[in-house]
Amino acid sequence: MPDLQQHYRQDVIPAMMTEFKYKNVMQVPRLVKISINIGVGEAVDTPKSLDAAVDDLTKIAGQKPIVTKAKTSIASFKLREGKAIGAKVTLRNERMWAMLDKLINAALPRTRDFRGINGDAFDGRGNYTLGLREQLIFPEIEYDKIDKVRGMEITIVTTAKTDEEGRRLLRLIGMPFQEN
Repeated sequence: MPDLQQHYRQDVIPAMMTEFKYKNVMQVPRLVKISINIGVGEAVDTPKSLDAAVDDLTKIAGQKPIVTKAKTSIASFKLREGKAIGAKVTLRNERMWAMLDKLINAALPRTRDFRGINGDAFDGRGNYTLGLREQLIFPEIEYDKIDKVRGMEITIVTTAKTDEEGRRLLRLIGMPFQEN
């Protein structure tokens, strides 16, 4: 069992139960999944760039991503329906906890001028989305072997009912939110 999951069970659950006055352990919000998404707009012109994005995402997540396709055609972007334009991967259980641990303890501290992440990026239902500008902050990515710096979107899905519960859950787990 990863250390972060053990920390959640031993420390976070009791703290959340007293803070929000839950009567049952099953009421305590928990993590459901982590989705990582890379949009590759230049794949319309150069299909090889999609392969590089898939390789990067495979290294970061430890799982093969699926290729996402355009749902509609947009003439101004030279985009046709069904054209491959990105990659995404969904992590659950052990891989989810390992990814969160890597994100909190290895990747985010490597970000340039890091002062914490924005605590306002919740969706109203306790889920958090974090946008990263470059894949280089992950230790698995070798600087010399990348063709282009790509950003990605990491969504952490919880069972929290409100943003306040979701923010508190992630803060107790160890997410480095910046102080306002």
